Amino acid sequence: MAGVAHSTNNKNRHTKKIAKPRIAIAGLAIESSTFSPALTLEEAFHAKYGAEVFTSYRFLSADSPLRSRAIWVPTIIGKSLPGGTVTREAYESLVTKTLDALKKGAPYDGLYFDIHGAMSVVGLDDPEGDFIVRIRKVIGKQTIISTSMDLHGNVSWRLAENSDLITCYRMAPHEDAMQTKQRAVKNLLDRIESGKGKPAYKAYVSIPILLPGEKTSTRIEPGKSIYQAVAPAAAQPGIVDAAIWIGYAWADEPRNHAVVMVTGDDKEKVTQTATQLAQRFWSARSEFVFVAPTGTLAECLDKAIASNKRPFFISDSGDNPTAGGAGDVTWTLTEILKRPEFKSETGPSLIYASIPGPELVKAAIAAGVGNNVEGYAGAKVDARFAPPIKLSGKVEAIEYGDKDAEVEVVIRVGSVHVIVTQKRKPYHREADFTRLGLAPRKTDIVVVKIGYLEPELYAMKADWLLALTVGGVDQNLERLGYKRIQRPMFPLDKDMRDPDLSAKLVPLSGK
Repeated sequence: MAGVAHSTNNKNRHTKKIAKPRIAIAGLAIESSTFSPALTLEEAFHAKYGAEVFTSYRFLSADSPLRSRAIWVPTIIGKSLPGGTVTREAYESLVTKTLDALKKGAPYDGLYFDIHGAMSVVGLDDPEGDFIVRIRKVIGKQTIISTSMDLHGNVSWRLAENSDLITCYRMAPHEDAMQTKQRAVKNLLDRIESGKGKPAYKAYVSIPILLPGEKTSTRIEPGKSIYQAVAPAAAQPGIVDAAIWIGYAWADEPRNHAVVMVTGDDKEKVTQTATQLAQRFWSARSEFVFVAPTGTLAECLDKAIASNKRPFFISDSGDNPTAGGAGDVTWTLTEILKRPEFKSETGPSLIYASIPGPELVKAAIAAGVGNNVEGYAGAKVDARFAPPIKLSGKVEAIEYGDKDAEVEVVIRVGSVHVIVTQKRKPYHREADFTRLGLAPRKTDIVVVKIGYLEPELYAMKADWLLALTVGGVDQNLERLGYKRIQRPMFPLDKDMRDPDLSAKLVPLSGK
């Protein structure tokens, strides 16, 4: 390994110290829906190189305790908005750049592998498994790899085999994302500094369950109790970490299913704990329900209009860009603008967030705030359910500089305030609206392309319905037409027999 013992002489006192370990950082993160026609290009990952990587981790700031414990070699970190399948060219380019950087900085005692786990790549199954195998060829099998993931990621056998330490979020929404990444880094440092090295055992249980995140939120039961059991399980003597992955429901690969993994040095505890967590998950499979009341779009709009609770949120869940939707499906907005209640400016106020329309954005800029504009938006990527929508209304705001949207305009059509963007953007913070001059807390209805509400929206809503709309991340999994996942799979095969949930020991990466 790279760390070596050395001596120092300070005021005639001879002490022996261990040099700081050399730890690399690398990773690519995206959720990719294979049921969306969208493709994701390299630029979508907003890759950070070298020292810039540290800006992604506040726990590795220049004066942080963890930063001081190692010699860090950051290579490349890329994180994309969820979207469609990644092009092979984009994937190969980013992976090659990562491998080249790792070669230049070698050797390493450890590597922190920061991924989501639900990337799909054209013509390639299990990209994260492929990526880590290629990393191993560069850094060798003795280097300890600590992998952190989203709980909606997928853990293939080869990803498990090549990861020495592995963990994932324990909350959905992912309020513990940074805490999880920090835990992965701390576990890595602890194992290297203590001399314990790789945990002796890694237990793996494949669970034939595939559910959307909107049914497995840790805000409600049974997800709440299932995930509350993870931290105590991981805190047992002889165990380093424990994790449960829900898996990613909107991609069609054999690796897409739930998984439990437990790592540690006590063989019996590691295997028993993994099996217990898996059995608890499987036993509760029929108890999972949507995190909010659901309905068709028409039913949701009827209830929102009749309600006196404001703001009333509606999730346009089928085209949710935070889950991999194309973000430009126009079906929901088309149906909203058909409604007579919204034809007049005096109708119920409604914010729709959002629809990409670069040509309409350009026309709105030319027209200017306060003037009328007319043009088409949406359905450039996903026109399967409705064509581009023609909007004719008043330009209320124009804002520049957003990292994702680049340019945003607000166009008022009747009583509907439509946010039109240069590029797709998820709206999940109050500031996303207020910077455009909108007041969501004083608006009657807010329709957002999202699934479960992110924390700020959840705190803001007076009421909320999840509309079961169409798109690449349709909540009705039966409509998606899976062809390649392992069957039987719950809930697609509701009457399937109980599976074998005994833990399997994953070979260590150096064996």
